Parts: sequence; structure tokens; C-alpha cells
Amino acid sequence: MFDKLAMYFSYPFVRYALIVGLLIALCSSLLGVSLVLKRFSFIGDGLSHVAFGAMSVATVVSVSLRSAAASDNAVAKWITDVINKTNSMVIILPVTLIAAILLLKTGQNTKIKGDAAIAMISVGALAFGYMLINMFSASANVAGDVCSTLFGSTSILTLTEGEVWMSAILSGIVIVIFLLFYNKIFAVTFDENFAKATGVRANSYNLLIAVITALIIVLAMNLVGSLLISALIIFPALSAMRLFKSFRAVIICSAVISVICAGSGLIASILFSTPVGSTIVMADMAVFFLFCILSKILRRA
Repeated sequence: MFDKLAMYFSYPFVRYALIVGLLIALCSSLLGVSLVLKRFSFIGDGLSHVAFGAMSVATVVSVSLRSAAASDNAVAKWITDVINKTNSMVIILPVTLIAAILLLKTGQNTKIKGDAAIAMISVGALAFGYMLINMFSASANVAGDVCSTLFGSTSILTLTEGEVWMSAILSGIVIVIFLLFYNKIFAVTFDENFAKATGVRANSYNLLIAVITALIIVLAMNLVGSLLISALIIFPALSAMRLFKSFRAVIICSAVISVICAGSGLIASILFSTPVGSTIVMADMAVFFLFCILSKILRRA
């Protein structure tokens, strides 16, 4: 097994996948604790559906421009190259960021509560994206394309060096923002009303959390697929909460769990030829049940 692993890690694409996977897992775990404590963890699920819709739009635009580029249209060729080189992120990222802002604003509306807003936008985006893929399919295997996008695929193993650098830069931005505004995020997470009373601009920091979550969603789509992204956000945080009570301890433990599960899931998927996203989520679930058992044992002791 070790010889087999050594052989696989001699290939750059496997190393790229592991680096990006660990960075995404780390970023997901940092925001996951705040989202779970604020009872807003399903924002990840809603935004992942929006990202699926945006990816469908990017696919349709790419197909349309490809036909225009075939007729020697220089502008169409340039836009097609940009979309291909950025892995459609140039379209998916802005759309998901706008959706994060809309979710936050709509969730604050007294007529439409937060959970209803998430359900409304996520279901609408999912239906819109599926309709577009069926109407303007880029390949004959529409079912395979949809399944790969929703549940993850081998695209994490086809990352280029440029995509790895882009993921590393965006992950670095997320980590730096979280560390810089750690105290404000802590205050807004535990007692938003008290934070407002002490002069903290709670709405601005809620918006910051939503925007960072959108960044993580877009990064994680290649790793686990749009339907499984919430697992990366929720499971490590819930596992850490079984054993630890302080905010800092939960965040540190959540980060460690997330990184270990992502690394072991990626390695297991390569060794046993299982789906990358599903394997990582199964690893997260196994750790969650293990921590639940440990929590009960410690309580009795």
C-alpha cells in the first residue's frame, strides 16, 4: 500500500488535489462553527445550489462562445479562453457572492424568514441549472455531467497548476480575513444583540461571513460536488462540539478533524477508486459518530 501511495504521489496532479483538498477543508471548518452556532448552517446548502446554477450558465455561455469562436470571432475566443482557464470561476464566483448577499438580506426580511429564503433560492437555482444543462448540454452524457457536478467527480484530479494557485490564494484570503476579524465574528456568533449594543456593526460582519462562505462553496465544488458541500461545513464543527465547549477549542479541533478527514478521504478514494466527495463525507461522518461515543463515555466517567 505504501509503495502504491508513493507511486501515486509521484504524479503532480495527485499532489495538486491533496493541497487544494486540505486548503478547502481548513477554510470550511473555520466558518462552519459560526454557521452552526448561528443556526444558519444550511446557507452552505443554498449557496451550493446557486453555484450549480451558475456553473450551468457558465457551461451554456462556453458552448455558445465556442461556436462563435469557430467563426474566427476574436472576442469570443478570448472570453472562451478566460472561462476555460479559470474553470468557469469567473462566472460562478460573482453569481454565488451576489446570492450570498441576497440570502442575508432576504433572511432579515420579516415577511420571508431565513430558512424560507434559503429554500426558495436554492430550489430555484437547482431547477434553473438542471433545465439549462438539459437544454444546452455540452456533451451527450447529460445525466453523467449532472451527477458529477452534484456529487463530485474526478475533476479534483485534473487541476492545473494555475487552478491550484488560484485556490491557494482564495483560501489564504479566507484564512486571513477570519484571523483578522476573529473577535468580531466571535461576538456576532454568540450574541448579536449585545454586539450591536457595544458598537459592533453586526450586519456588516454577517455579510462578511456570508461572502466568505460563498468563496468556500465555489472552491469546494470541484472537491465534493454541490450537494455534499454542507457536510464539509457542518460535520467537523458538530464533531468538535461533542468534546469541547470553548469557541477557540472547537475551531481548532474542527480544523484538525476537517483536514485529517479530507486527506484520508482523498487518499482512500485514490487507493480504492471511490468517488472523492463521497469518501471525504463518509470519513467526516465516521469521525462524528466516534466523537459522539467518546462524549458519552466521558460524561459517564
